[in-house]
Amino acid sequence: MEVKEINAAWLDESHPNFNRWKRAREVSVERGKFVSSIINQQLDTKDLSVLDLGSGEGGTSKVFSENNFIVSFDLSLIRLQRQISSVISKEGFYPTEKSSTNNKTRFLSSFEMTKPELVNGSALQLPFSNHSFDLIIIQDVIEHLTNTAAFYSEVKRILKTNGYIYLSTPNKLSIFNILNDPHFGLPVLSLLKRESIKKYFLKQFRKDDYNRTDIAQLLSLNGLINLFKNDFEIKLYTKFSVQELFNGNKGIVWSDFHLKLIAFCKLIKLDWLLIKLANDKIGLINKYFTPTFYFVFKKT
Repeated sequence: MEVKEINAAWLDESHPNFNRWKRAREVSVERGKFVSSIINQQLDTKDLSVLDLGSGEGGTSKVFSENNFIVSFDLSLIRLQRQISSVISKEGFYPTEKSSTNNKTRFLSSFEMTKPELVNGSALQLPFSNHSFDLIIIQDVIEHLTNTAAFYSEVKRILKTNGYIYLSTPNKLSIFNILNDPHFGLPVLSLLKRESIKKYFLKQFRKDDYNRTDIAQLLSLNGLINLFKNDFEIKLYTKFSVQELFNGNKGIVWSDFHLKLIAFCKLIKLDWLLIKLANDKIGLINKYFTPTFYFVFKKT
C-alpha cells in the first residue's frame, strides 16, 4: 500500500470525512485501552515484543508501551511525526534511521532497547526479521491493502510461534455497513471492490481521492476465516465488544451514523436485546449483522 502524502486528506477540514477522522484521532488512546482489554483475555500483556501495525495517531502504542517493547509502524510519515509531538512523549519514541543508499527504513532489531521506536514503511514489505514479535496489532488496516495475501505472508513470517494477532476490520456484509458504509457514509459502497468504488463513486463525486491506492475494500467473515484458518486458532470478540459499546466505551465507534444508532437503541431500550443476541460464533449474526469484527488469532 503506497500512498504519496503530498497532502494528508485526513487533516483537510474541507474533506467530507474530516469530522469522522477527527473523532477517531480524539479517541486514539481509548481505542488502545479497548484493544488491551480484549488481548488481556488471551495473554498477560507484559514484557512482550509488540508491533502496532498501522499505528495511526499512536494511542494503542502508548497504551502498550507501559509494559512492553513496542514498535509503532505506519506508512505515513506525517502520522509518525504527529505521534512524537502529541499522543506520545518525545522522550518515549524515536524514529528509526533511513539508509542513505536505498531509502528503506532500517529496523534496530535488538529487543534490549528500553524505549519504543517509530518505524516508517509498507505493510507489504515489513522490515523485520522472522519470528520477531509476540503480538501484532492490526486495527482497521487490512481493508486498505492492495494485496492481502502478501500482507498475510509477511505478518505470519514475523510473528513468533504461539504468537498472537489482534485484528479489527469492518464487515463487508453487515446490514449496517450496507446501509451506511463506514468510510464514506453512503449505502451499498461496502459491497463494492476498490476499482468499482473508484470508477463509479470517486471519479464522479470525490475526484481528489481518486488516485489514492488505500481506498477501503471490505472483507467478509468467511473471507477472513479462509485467510487465517490454516495457520491460526481463531477467536471472535463480538459479545464483549457489544457489551462495552453499550456500557459507554468511547474507543469503539466514531461515525455519526453508528453513534446515533447506538443512542437510538438505548432510547428505545433495545440495548439489552442486542447484547443478548451478540455472540462469538461463526454464524448468521456475525456474518450479516456485526458491523466490525474483533479477532484474536493465535499462531499454531
